[in-house]
Amino acid sequence: MSKFRVVIASLLLVAVMAAGAWASGELNAYTIMPEKYASQVFEAFSAETGIKVNFMRFSSGEALARVVAEKNNPQVDMILGGPADTYEAGIKEGVFEAYKPAGAEGIPEKFRSKENYWTGIGIIPLVFLTNSKFLADKGLEAPSSWNDLLDPAYKNGLQMADARTSGTATERIYSLVKIMGEDEAFAYQKKMHQNIQMYTKSGAGGAMPVATGQAASGIFYIVDALDIQQQGHPVVISYPKEGVSYGIEATGVLKGARNLENAKKFMDWASSKTFAQLLVDKKINYIPTRGDVEVTNPALDLSKVNLVEVDVTWKGENRKAFVDRWINEVIK
Repeated sequence: MSKFRVVIASLLLVAVMAAGAWASGELNAYTIMPEKYASQVFEAFSAETGIKVNFMRFSSGEALARVVAEKNNPQVDMILGGPADTYEAGIKEGVFEAYKPAGAEGIPEKFRSKENYWTGIGIIPLVFLTNSKFLADKGLEAPSSWNDLLDPAYKNGLQMADARTSGTATERIYSLVKIMGEDEAFAYQKKMHQNIQMYTKSGAGGAMPVATGQAASGIFYIVDALDIQQQGHPVVISYPKEGVSYGIEATGVLKGARNLENAKKFMDWASSKTFAQLLVDKKINYIPTRGDVEVTNPALDLSKVNLVEVDVTWKGENRKAFVDRWINEVIK
């Protein structure tokens, strides 16, 4: 064999071995994480592993309804993003596969499912997002209390998520129930309903209307509010002094996943320091659940925010009852 052929054969062997080091095949996913962020996450995963990811984006309520309806014939292998209580509700429906990712020990237990059905990858508190021009025109300060949103100045000016479809909306209910008590929380929401312009299907749906002045204010997860602020829109982010809860952005494998091993590889990667650093570097505005990554955005410093701890299992157990009560007592 000529030297040229030996070199070519050697190069081919190296290429085959390198290809074998990469995982093969595909991964199908639903994402609740905003598409602009999910696409960056999946692209980075594919670049590192060679696994092609096909995904569709839905609100948390829509994604949950889909995987429950598809339970006996799963169409995807996993879910990325969305609050952990959505996963807890799915556990009750038997749609998730238990799996403890490699590297999960780097994530505090309170940010992981006790039975390993989901793993928390980020923390996202609720915030008030308000149009700066509206505040100036009305001579108001940015809202710093839940009661500020009852001011008649906000009449027909609030946009926020619909609890029938959005995890942001159910988080809003959990916050209010823990701060005020259940009956008082629903009485408050009935009063606030008088100032509502629109309930949006997704949690971020009202953020751009607030940014452009179509709406005055709303309640959003910080990831969506910061996205609007970073685009340069005239908005103010503030927190209620009474306190606010936070969502745990999660990910999990679906029972019956056709690409189970690839789904597990994604879970391993999403639990790693590499993924947490990606959130910081790409300005994907979740606070990583891992403690070995430094958050550099001062807007994500929650040291002065009154965060209310709400048990994720409690959220999942009460989700349907609270949504039903919201439908029957607040919006009817």
